[in-house]
Amino acid sequence: MLTQFKESVDFILGKTSVKPNVGIVLGTGLGGLVNEIEVIDEISYADIPNFPVSTVESHSGKLIFGNLGGKAVVAMQGRFHYYEGYDFKQVTYPIRVMKLLGIEKLFVSNASGGVNPDFIVGEIMILNDHINFFPGNPLIGKNFDELGPRFPDMSEPYCPEMIQLAKDIAKENNIRIAEGTYLGLTGPTLETPAEYKFVRTIGADAVGMSTVPEVIVARHMEIPCFAISIITDLGVPGKIKKVSLAEVIEVASRQEPKMTLILRELIARS
Repeated sequence: MLTQFKESVDFILGKTSVKPNVGIVLGTGLGGLVNEIEVIDEISYADIPNFPVSTVESHSGKLIFGNLGGKAVVAMQGRFHYYEGYDFKQVTYPIRVMKLLGIEKLFVSNASGGVNPDFIVGEIMILNDHINFFPGNPLIGKNFDELGPRFPDMSEPYCPEMIQLAKDIAKENNIRIAEGTYLGLTGPTLETPAEYKFVRTIGADAVGMSTVPEVIVARHMEIPCFAISIITDLGVPGKIKKVSLAEVIEVASRQEPKMTLILRELIARS
């Protein structure tokens, strides 16, 4: 496995001179942050040895290298999901590669369904915790001590300092912001009303199909993480309705400028 990482990293280093210290994962409908990046190089996932290839139509499938907020960044334009048929090591493979490229912080975005009755469609939620309800963990199997410990601590999955700074930025710009716990499920089906109720009952505020495995692997490598979600639909009794991917992307795109502002300023200041 370490040999595979080295092959990927060596290939990437041969294609770009950027030495990123910030990693970004851009989720569904949230790719607009790329427009804020001073792009220097782009590398298609399909060209990178050992990299998975995204199969989701709303995910572009390339690494973007450049500058944002005075920082050298690498952004994943399109992520990988368990429901695409990948295992958790494949889903999180790019996070390992970004660490080996030199990133010191990870910023993650996603779209999710809200189960907190105080939420509205379009709510922007900062993640302060998560619940892993995927049928597995990306750290199962042989541990590579070079990457992280066998039993990593998860008492602070998301960086409190970055959370507070993001809240300050939102307040400065009069952006409504929420904070809460994200629960990760496999998908690709959206949840039934009973499942939404269950998710809320066990302590989550939102539910989605990504992020948790990525953050687990990042924390295994002691990378501080910040994650933010756009609530694109509601799993609250009386507010549940049929939802299409097009509607999810539309809501995410509508709120994207606000989230882009928060992420851009957060990266610049942290």
